[in-house]
Amino acid sequence: MQNQTEPPPETNSDKDDQAIEFDLSSTTALDLTSFQLHDLDSVELPSSLTELDLTANRLSKLDPRIANLINLRKLSFQQNLIDDAAIESISSWDSLSGLEELVLRDNKLMKVPDVSLFKKLLVFDVSFNEITSLHGMSKVSSTLKELYVSKNEVTKMEEIDHLHELQILELGSNRLRVMENLQNFTKLEELWLGRNRIKAINLCGLKYIKKISLQSNRLTSMIGLEECVALEELYLSHNGISKMEGLSTLVNLRVLDVSSNKLTSVNDVQNLTRLEDLWLNDNQIESLESVAEAVSGSREKLTTVYLENNPCVCLQLEDFKSLELLFFNFFLFIFVIPNSLLWLMSKASLFLYLVLCHTWTIILF
Repeated sequence: MQNQTEPPPETNSDKDDQAIEFDLSSTTALDLTSFQLHDLDSVELPSSLTELDLTANRLSKLDPRIANLINLRKLSFQQNLIDDAAIESISSWDSLSGLEELVLRDNKLMKVPDVSLFKKLLVFDVSFNEITSLHGMSKVSSTLKELYVSKNEVTKMEEIDHLHELQILELGSNRLRVMENLQNFTKLEELWLGRNRIKAINLCGLKYIKKISLQSNRLTSMIGLEECVALEELYLSHNGISKMEGLSTLVNLRVLDVSSNKLTSVNDVQNLTRLEDLWLNDNQIESLESVAEAVSGSREKLTTVYLENNPCVCLQLEDFKSLELLFFNFFLFIFVIPNSLLWLMSKASLFLYLVLCHTWTIILF
């Protein structure tokens, strides 16, 4: 019988230590998001790294060891405390010449840093900083495909006309007044300029662009979109547009948002046979019949028409006793009805006919 007081067998402490160690020597991607690091002194940075994500830390300076990561392709300092002085050293990081993606979003930058060393750069993000000018962008490699400079204090679109390969340009939430220097962006697919001070549309004939956002600007006209024949999504809400025009050539349009404008009727959408979503809420549209007639050409694809806060649907819930929900082909059509459906049918029989025959989502309030 074994002695119960016999000590347990000895353990190999060296082996145990070895078991909990992490071998980073062959790691290619290191994600240190939200580690609340003030520096990288305690972090091993293996030379094999191709991606380094330092998002959401407390870094205020750059670790010089990063400059030796010759295989690095993606580098993110998003949401840190890096200022202009701290980022200066990046301009001498010769070993990182193969870098393709650099994210400096949400830091304390006041100017565009010098990234001229990165001749293969594809993505450059300096959004959510305090940059007042695009001076310095002329040094950015012409290989760039995506540029993000949203939520800054930029007043002019400049020093970017050499970016012939650009596919996405994000300059929303700045202080731009004029759309300019876009003529060379023949490959541009997405243009985001919402929350600026732009008064007129000038797209310089961007025939291949697919998405445009000009929400929350100072537009009074839609003229200027006619040549954007590849356009699929157009966002023009929160402007001062009083007439729908210049849309007939946009035959590939799937999403059209003209909510929160000054429209009194729906026009120039008869040719938009691929239209799926139409946002018309918060305007001054008076007739449901006119809406139905205007979108009749889109009935095969159209799934949503949003009409909240227009005179044509200014029914008040407190005035009626019942709320009736009608389901057509799994889509919801909402009515407020005083006594029966007859009243609404008499007001918009054509509109109802289109709804009953096709799968639409009509949101009236």
